[in-house]
Amino acid sequence: MPRVKNFNAGPAALPLPALERARDEFLDFAGSGMSVMEHSHRGKEYEAVHDEALALLRELLGVPDGYDVLFVQGGASQLFAQIPMNLVEKGRGADYLVTGAWGEKAFSEAKAATAMLGASARLAGTTGEGDGKEKRYVRAATAADLQVSPDAAYLHLTSNETIHGVQFAVDPARPFPDAGKVPLVADMSSDFLWKPVDVSRFGLIYAGAQKNIGPSGVVVVIVRKDLVAAGRKDIPKIFQLRTPAENKSLYNTPPTFGIYMIRNVLAWLKGLGGLPAMEARNRAKAGKLYGVIDANAGYYRCPVERESRSVMNVVFRLPTEADEERFVKEAKAKGMVGLKGHRSVGGIRVSTYNAVEPAWLDELCAFMQEFAKRG
Repeated sequence: MPRVKNFNAGPAALPLPALERARDEFLDFAGSGMSVMEHSHRGKEYEAVHDEALALLRELLGVPDGYDVLFVQGGASQLFAQIPMNLVEKGRGADYLVTGAWGEKAFSEAKAATAMLGASARLAGTTGEGDGKEKRYVRAATAADLQVSPDAAYLHLTSNETIHGVQFAVDPARPFPDAGKVPLVADMSSDFLWKPVDVSRFGLIYAGAQKNIGPSGVVVVIVRKDLVAAGRKDIPKIFQLRTPAENKSLYNTPPTFGIYMIRNVLAWLKGLGGLPAMEARNRAKAGKLYGVIDANAGYYRCPVERESRSVMNVVFRLPTEADEERFVKEAKAKGMVGLKGHRSVGGIRVSTYNAVEPAWLDELCAFMQEFAKRG
C-alpha cells in the first residue's frame, strides 16, 4: 500500500531510509542470524549500535567534553519529576518559565517532586493569558517576562510548545533567555536537532525521541557533568542521573530497538548535511506553509505572534469548526494524515519535523490554496 503523508505531532514521521534500513536488517542484524531486538544489550553487536548513536549525537550537536549524553526511559514526562529530584537541594528552589501546556505540566510535576524533598518550584514567568482550559499562549517569553531567582537550582523552559505552536529562538534576534549563573534546563522534545544549538548555553537538555529523532520509549539527556556529580543521592538509584552517566546508559536493559532506530535517523541526518542543512530544509518547509496561511488571511488564521511561530508545529484556525472537520477529512482522503489540532485547543496542526518531506508540504499547500478558494 502507498505510504501516507504523516503530519502527526508524535509519535511522528520517521525518515523512509531509516525505516528501510531497519526493514533490511530486521531478521538478520550484522550477519548474526537474529534481530537487533533479540541481542543482549551487553553484547558487542548491540553495543556497537549504542556507541554509534551516542557518538553521532555528540558530533551533530558539537557536545562539549564537559557533558554526558544519556539514553533514559520514562518519556519526557518522567523527566519532569526526575530533574528536580536530582538537581534541587533541600531548602532551595527551581524556577520555571511557562509558555504552553507542556511547560505547565513540567511545572506541576516539579512542585510535587520538590515538595516531597523539602524544596520548592517557583513560577519565574509565563506568557499565558486567561485561566483554565481557556488559557491562551501565543508567544515565547522575552527578558521582560522573566524574574530569575539568583539562588535557583536552574531555570526550566520548553523550547517548542507542540500544542500551541510557540517556539523559542526561531528568530536569531530573540535567543533563549539569559539566566546568568543559573543553569538553563530545556525540554526540547519537539524541536531537538531541528537546527544547530549551542549546548554550552544549557545545564541540561532533554528530549523524548518520538517527535523528531526516533520512536517512542527513549529520552535523550545532555547534561553538564558537574550537575550530575552534585545531584542528590537520597533518591532511588534508578532515578539518579549519575546512574546512567556512570554506566553508559546500560545500567539496566535499555530500549534497544528504539536506540537502534535513533542511530538510523541520526545517520540519515548526517548524510543530508547535518544540522545546518536540516535547518535550511525546515525553515523552507515552514516558510512555505506560513506563506499560504498569510496569503489567505481571510480564511486561515494563525494565532501565534509572528516572531514566535513554531517551525516544527504550525497551528491555525479556519472560519468554523465544521470547516476544520471538513479540511481534515478531505486531506485524509488525499493521503495527508495527522492534521487535527490537539483536543485541548482545536483547530489544525501541521507538524513539519525533520522527517517530513518538502514534497509533502508542496502537496498540502496546494490543497490549502484550493480549499480556501472553495471556502
